[in-house]
Amino acid sequence: MKFKLNNFCLCFSFAALSIMQACKDNDRKLVQVEKINVTYTESNDDFPNPERGFYRYSETHASNFSLLDADELKSYRSEQTVQGATYSVYSTLVFRYYILDNVTSTPIPASFLTNIEKDMVVARTAGVKLIPRFVYTVRQTAGSCPEGFICPPYGDAPKSIILGHIAQLKPVLQANADVIAAVQLGFIGTWGEQYYSDFFGDASTNGGQENKLLDQNWLDRAEVLRAMLDAVPTDRMVQVRYPQIKQRFLYGVNAPITSAALADGTAFTTADIARIGFHNDCFLASSNDFGTYEDYGNSSSPRVSGGSVVNVLRDYLKADSKYVAVGGETCSDGYSPTNDCEPAGKAQEEFASMHYSYLNGHYNNDVNNDWQSGGCMDNIKRNLGYRFVLQTAVLPDNVVHGTSMSIVLNLKNVGYASPFNKRTAKLVLRNKQTNEVRSFDLASDVRKWYSGVNKIEESIKIPDDMPAGDYEMLLNLPDEYASLASKPEYSIRLANNDVWEASTGYNKLNHSVKVN
Repeated sequence: MKFKLNNFCLCFSFAALSIMQACKDNDRKLVQVEKINVTYTESNDDFPNPERGFYRYSETHASNFSLLDADELKSYRSEQTVQGATYSVYSTLVFRYYILDNVTSTPIPASFLTNIEKDMVVARTAGVKLIPRFVYTVRQTAGSCPEGFICPPYGDAPKSIILGHIAQLKPVLQANADVIAAVQLGFIGTWGEQYYSDFFGDASTNGGQENKLLDQNWLDRAEVLRAMLDAVPTDRMVQVRYPQIKQRFLYGVNAPITSAALADGTAFTTADIARIGFHNDCFLASSNDFGTYEDYGNSSSPRVSGGSVVNVLRDYLKADSKYVAVGGETCSDGYSPTNDCEPAGKAQEEFASMHYSYLNGHYNNDVNNDWQSGGCMDNIKRNLGYRFVLQTAVLPDNVVHGTSMSIVLNLKNVGYASPFNKRTAKLVLRNKQTNEVRSFDLASDVRKWYSGVNKIEESIKIPDDMPAGDYEMLLNLPDEYASLASKPEYSIRLANNDVWEASTGYNKLNHSVKVN
């Protein structure tokens, strides 16, 4: 009898516990289903955001190195009027020419490498990023050659010297990738634009006719690009001057201009095709942007300009540029009114179709100033690169320890491009009583928040050790590198009214959730 009684009591205890647990589980489910729709208003303000917009220009020489100045770079983050411009800009990018003018036959001196390191420290202190390009000459040597304003010898260096210099630069580039937005190929030709070259084939008319590039020229250029891709960290892109450089690097010297562009499945990986971007330094300067969209031929095929070649290469760049870093500068106003504002021109259309993230704020102001007088400069300033506008969100009102809460963010990218460097979006919950912060990584890839409407749906597990209370909900889009992640100037700001928190770099979702 005693055994049966104990057994009965034991069974009763288990049953009671089961009922209690079921009630708790049911309570959790009931709490979790409460959701709130939040609506946000778009801001028309221009403001600085990382890795996009108009860049500021700088240069220095190996023969006479001039260091960057932290106070000057920091001032670029405030609105300034560039010399010769009729417009003002916010800048978070600094283009930097490193001109190796006295080392075309010798190694780079250790002092030059040390000074580059100092530049990187300055950029980090100032809250900006650099776009470096290493070149040997930026001189225009006037003469009686067909090109007229620039004649050979041009002054670049042979391949063996270039490869040695890239090997020397590799440790500096690897150690400072956090403050490098992208690296431009450089090295080959005047201005490092892979055109007027003494050693890699001369694509100019200085031989008396339009010169094609031979197979060995393409192979030598590919070897330099290979070295640069290896020297730059795999999470950073290398930009080339025109589309055919990428095509013939990836698919060989016989690659046709119809070669396949990068697609979504391979985008933002460490594959070579995903790491090669573009800098067009003659944006809307002519029908083919002064040789940007041109078939330069090879040993067995002729050089072909104009006609369908331009359209084919433009279509290639339109498709490929969606996934890579694209920037450059204007260089001539001779293509006006095509390079003017709409409706007479198509400047904004071109920026959007080629997914531009940045442009030179200094040159060529004959073109850029026309956008100010034509009325489209404000749009261009706001929309270069990404511009994220949060439209609505579906957010939970309550959540229980140990359960998952779901959120939906409806966000529109009204910019010309998406971010090209990785950054992990984070949902931040901040306790309204204690200010304790909990951060949760979101699965959505910010680089794939393409132009247009994006719906971000996420599920976040609330840990059991999270104190109960009311929590503000915020969205943080920080830099991926730990060295910059806590610096607000490197976090992305949403283009909404009443959301930006300058002291933290967070974007307020204007909603609180109760953790039970």
